[in-house]
Amino acid sequence: MATITALTREFAYASFPLVLSKRFRWTSPALGGVSMIMAELILVLVLCFYKLDSRDQWQWENIGYRTGFIAAAQLPLVVLLAGKRNIIGWLAGTSYERLNWLHRWVSRVLFLTVTIHLGFWFTSWDRYDYIMVKLTTDPITQRGFAAWCILLWIVLSSLAPIRRLNYEFFVIQHVVTFVGFFAAVYLHLPSEVKVWVWLPIGFFIFDRSLRAFTTVFINISIFNRKTRHTSTLVPKATFEPFAGDTTKITIKNPPIHWKAGQHVFLTCHKLAPLQAHPFTIASIPADGKLDFLVKSKSGGTKSFFRHAEKSQSLPLASSDLRHHHEQSVILEGPYGRIRPLRQFDSVFLIAGSSGATFTAPLMRDIVSNWWKHRNNRRCGWAHPAFAFQGAATRLIRFIWVIKSQQQLDWFRSQLSEVVADVRQMRQDGCDVEVDISVYITCDDSFAGSNPSTGESSIPGLPQEDQEEKSILESSSTDSGREKHGRISLASVSSSSQDRAKVSGSCGPNGYCCCMKTIEDESEVRKSDRQCHCNCGTDKVEIAEDKPITVQSSKESTAVASQNLIHKEVLQPAQDMGFSILSGRPKPRNLVRKMLEQALGESAVVVCGPKGLVEDVRQSVVSLSDERAVHKGTGAQGIYFHAEMFGY
Repeated sequence: MATITALTREFAYASFPLVLSKRFRWTSPALGGVSMIMAELILVLVLCFYKLDSRDQWQWENIGYRTGFIAAAQLPLVVLLAGKRNIIGWLAGTSYERLNWLHRWVSRVLFLTVTIHLGFWFTSWDRYDYIMVKLTTDPITQRGFAAWCILLWIVLSSLAPIRRLNYEFFVIQHVVTFVGFFAAVYLHLPSEVKVWVWLPIGFFIFDRSLRAFTTVFINISIFNRKTRHTSTLVPKATFEPFAGDTTKITIKNPPIHWKAGQHVFLTCHKLAPLQAHPFTIASIPADGKLDFLVKSKSGGTKSFFRHAEKSQSLPLASSDLRHHHEQSVILEGPYGRIRPLRQFDSVFLIAGSSGATFTAPLMRDIVSNWWKHRNNRRCGWAHPAFAFQGAATRLIRFIWVIKSQQQLDWFRSQLSEVVADVRQMRQDGCDVEVDISVYITCDDSFAGSNPSTGESSIPGLPQEDQEEKSILESSSTDSGREKHGRISLASVSSSSQDRAKVSGSCGPNGYCCCMKTIEDESEVRKSDRQCHCNCGTDKVEIAEDKPITVQSSKESTAVASQNLIHKEVLQPAQDMGFSILSGRPKPRNLVRKMLEQALGESAVVVCGPKGLVEDVRQSVVSLSDERAVHKGTGAQGIYFHAEMFGY
């Protein structure tokens, strides 16, 4: 059984990269998804042509009839895969967003079937030069051709480059054309097969009705009397601006129950009318509140950030004014499902930029469960009663790739809390370990702007002049932290805050940033290697046993274009408990090191831009094959879960 599982996983996760040049790199979809679509396509084509000869012109009309019926029979599946309250997802143990790609490809197979249907009828009529006569005089032909044209537009407008031009417009026109397509199909089909139209309409109404009922129940105050709100809507949200044009949205006393890794659709009609945006919940239920970190792009998210800036500018004493800046919001959800990570011995979590809103709660949820059962001798992970609850996790490896050190503020307190809790549990004799590393990189394919996914880059350090401040303080570390089970700490010096446009190791805003790949993190922590930059105006002073300071732009213009020294790792005086490194991670090496420590099955979870996701995916497939899990070597299996930016 283990061999079959390993072989199935390797095949399902595998994909093939195609590199034509440095600028053009294409990676095929995972073979698991490709095999599903190919199976459906083959099944449909067999049903269309079984015992019919496409070379016999006297059977062309028979093929036209059959393909029409086969196309109509596919309509319920297309609609079922599109629903948020997804019946197929419920049966398969997954969520709607992980079936959306299947909805698009099933729709393309439907379009191919309809095109074959139209093509054979047109070919049959063309023998008698009869196509235009049918299109101008026959209502059934006119409605069928109209349905094909509408379906053609739906398929073309759903392609990623077009869909991402304006997603809000895409959603509206998609629903409108969906209604038009079904109206044309209903009028085109004979009465005996109209059931294939009524079925998807029924599924659509069921999905919308269930969503409307749950949304009303969640958000209307009469159904949530314990919250004691006087207004009609229960959820009240505060908006707080963060660095990098990011808005933190907080909802206290949330009216929903959720699990780590889930998301909701949030609507605030006062700031962004008639818009519902999906946001990953960045908090865990133990926090007692909903937190969202929203990157300002355009439309509604930009309105959120502007409102947050206005709220922040109010005087601290103006509590009444701040209260008025709370906004009523509407929540729909939660959605999303991931296999429980507590059942794995080792968990590897890696995220790029805002992808940490998905991975950080997953880590905190496991640690929270450890803390809850910390009175057990080994934190309960080996205790039979505790193992029954699925909390077998012993090791967590957390990697976060960001573009700017400012982004660390998003989860700085949460990461420090995790480190403190784990340190306390280890002192109590618990056999658990968490190793956290934060990589600061300027590589767009890992943590920044990705035109193909619509992910916005995070700006670097601010442009305005700053007062002279201390960035890091050097200190020695306990030699015992190099041992297995350590909660290690290292930090990187801050980037210089200049605006010069230079190449090499300079970031997009001219600040010093190492872009090289770190092959071995443990060696970097021990070494004193440096990254040299020539980025402009600010001077970084680095010395052992001395604080590192950055002079303000006004004071440092005389030292412009000096060679800046940027150490990969420095030891600050105050131990935050996690590593901060400058450069790009090597996912393959990081995953391998975790697998070597695993005593049971491992889980690898990634959330971020396409470049990071594909790199981690290929690493998992390669390592699974390298370790010969499927050959009975005794190596433990690897479960992989990916969440990718984009729509």
